Amino acid sequence: MLMLLITLLFLLSALYFDLRYQRIPNKLCLAGLLAALALQAYDNQWLGLGQAILGVGAALALLLPAFYFRYLGAGDVKLMVAVGAFSGPTLLFWSVVFGLIFGTFTSFFIALYKVGWSGFIKMISRHYIYSDSNSNVNGKAATSTKGKVAGALQVPYAPALALGWLLACALSPEVGPEIAAAIAPEIEALLSSIK
Repeated sequence: MLMLLITLLFLLSALYFDLRYQRIPNKLCLAGLLAALALQAYDNQWLGLGQAILGVGAALALLLPAFYFRYLGAGDVKLMVAVGAFSGPTLLFWSVVFGLIFGTFTSFFIALYKVGWSGFIKMISRHYIYSDSNSNVNGKAATSTKGKVAGALQVPYAPALALGWLLACALSPEVGPEIAAAIAPEIEALLSSIK
């Protein structure tokens, strides 16, 4: 349970930085990775260290292609490398899968919040107009008057990855019952105080 709480605190701090500054600090990711390796080694000795290394490898294998094609930023990849070290490869895999699903919705809502409904419609229509009529002119992507790629809006992806990790933890056969056993007394106390 301690590992889950530390991972949650790590994700929440990365979420703060990603939402506030649109970057996840390297020092935070490095501290998370080192803490995960140390905790895994202390908790489960060589088996834990092996799980941490497999989680790191799984994160790199799953997310480096997304970084290469610029679907994710480097901070998101480093964040999930540390989460993979905390969680291991299986939980990381499902975290990424659920994170991609949540990313569809969180990206939409964050973009909508940033530019408003009319700005969102203009951004989408400008993207389709430029990509249909001017795509790959002289081997370059379509650009607007300011030289940026048309329709480009960077949205933080840490919210989707954090929600994916939370859902993966809740649905995991190893982690879900542990969470339920830990919070059941608090829920029962809350429900009895309401009656």
